[in-house]
Amino acid sequence: MAAGPKFGTAAPLAPQPRSLALSPGRDPMVEGSMAKKVAIIGGGSSGLCAIKACLQEGLEPICFERTGDIGGLWRFEERPEEGRASIYRSVIINTSKEMMCFSDFPIPEDFPNYMHNSKIMEYFRMYAQHFDLLRHIRFRTSVCRVSKRPDFAATGQWDVVTESEGKQEAAVFDGVLVCTGHHTEAHLPLSTFPGIEKFKGCYLHSRDYKDARDFTDKRVIVIGIGNSGSDLAVEISQTAKQVFLSTRRGAWILNRVGDHGYPIDIIFTTRMKTFLKKLLSASMVSSFMEKQLNMRFDHSHYGLKPKHRILDQHPTINDDLPNRIISGRVLVKPNVQEFTETSAIFEDGSREDIDAVVFATGYSFSFSFLEGCVKVVENQIPLYKFMFPPHLEKPTLAFIGLIQPLGAIMPISELQCRWATRIFKGLNKLPPRHDMEADIKQKREAMAKRYVRSQRHTIQVDYIPYMDELACQVGVKPNLLALFLTDPKLALEVAFGPCTPYQYRLRGPGKWAGAREAILTQQQRIIKPLQTRHVEEQASGPATPLFFKLVGAMAILAIIFAYL
Repeated sequence: MAAGPKFGTAAPLAPQPRSLALSPGRDPMVEGSMAKKVAIIGGGSSGLCAIKACLQEGLEPICFERTGDIGGLWRFEERPEEGRASIYRSVIINTSKEMMCFSDFPIPEDFPNYMHNSKIMEYFRMYAQHFDLLRHIRFRTSVCRVSKRPDFAATGQWDVVTESEGKQEAAVFDGVLVCTGHHTEAHLPLSTFPGIEKFKGCYLHSRDYKDARDFTDKRVIVIGIGNSGSDLAVEISQTAKQVFLSTRRGAWILNRVGDHGYPIDIIFTTRMKTFLKKLLSASMVSSFMEKQLNMRFDHSHYGLKPKHRILDQHPTINDDLPNRIISGRVLVKPNVQEFTETSAIFEDGSREDIDAVVFATGYSFSFSFLEGCVKVVENQIPLYKFMFPPHLEKPTLAFIGLIQPLGAIMPISELQCRWATRIFKGLNKLPPRHDMEADIKQKREAMAKRYVRSQRHTIQVDYIPYMDELACQVGVKPNLLALFLTDPKLALEVAFGPCTPYQYRLRGPGKWAGAREAILTQQQRIIKPLQTRHVEEQASGPATPLFFKLVGAMAILAIIFAYL
């Protein structure tokens, strides 16, 4: 979920922007020339790992951050800032620390598994300080325009116009990494809610929500049952007189806390489970998962069961929603048919008096500063591997973090950066345009076939398959056969344990000497923050017991050949 600032169109250029002291006329392809300069737009989590990736490849990054600090989406501010993602005070991430950390910088073992936004910011600051990234960031600098240079077909260079303190500057860059995310522009479909214009209460988008105290003793409708909608319904119900959670489709609700109290993504995001999922039909996998979820609480009884299967929609993760429903603090309702001055009429004909409406209806994204280089239609943008526009003569523009993963976004952004910087440097090549367009088409069709139609289902990726896809491009995908022959202990953890980001530092470019130890000690870091009171008996781990791992040796071989 990482996001950086969005940048508006440039003000009229009068006077013309002065140029930075860069080299506009040099040939970026000449060996032995100066380091290629890369413009990074946005200083959120994606921007930070973009800076680091550039430095590790010997490139010269300059990151432009619209605000005065790093963090992007995860930096809480009392008031929403124009052009920047916005969160509320209590936000806790729904991916666990071992799955969301950067691949060569584990989150401290005493940090909680699911971190409050303040802890995430603390981790980002540690990362930026450790790798000395801040000196490459120009704060309070907006990007006004990014355009091809006249000789782009030969050089791949870009003219970048920025503005700071009312002054515009122009510079030439050899590459551009767009790290602005996709949580900046609120999607507020008021036209689909007749009568909202005469409603006398207040309404707002979830982007503008900050604190439940504003809704004390009020009757509130939250529209939308994604992660934001369910979180806000739960939180507002602590102070409101009554909360109504309105949903068109319903949703399957997952827990952050899984079996034995372990993070749910630690349990499910394994290579073995991904392999087994390939062997079974989507219907069989859905049936199994839905049965497990209904064992916690029956989604039909709670008014949440959707018509679609669990794999057909981005999951909603919320530990508290069923508790608020069973206590009557949250009432689940169908979609709003229309508003009156003081009430809402739902599609089932029921009516409720209300004081406020919170629209948790998602986000749109656009890139107005990229003059005609890309076109976004209903949150769809044709990008090879969700990164590269296929029509450019030179692959010197890449989008980082413009994905909605079933898993953590930070490691994905990092691996995207590792690949993009190698493309910029000429160490890796993209396939021909027709091959890239065929890949884009295949992914779009697969997404449309799998997911219910929605603006949020245009940039979906599955964590392990997509990470492995990127890793193959970079040359860092774990070699299970080699590991099984040379380091069986590590191979068992890679195959059966959580697919943590460290796996993509075991070999190839950017190999990290600490990756093996990080993988073998990840269980300790999961348990450590929970042990604030000494008890005699230690909790057992979520991984399959060693006996069954050995019995499953043949399964390992199958996985090896599946992932070669």
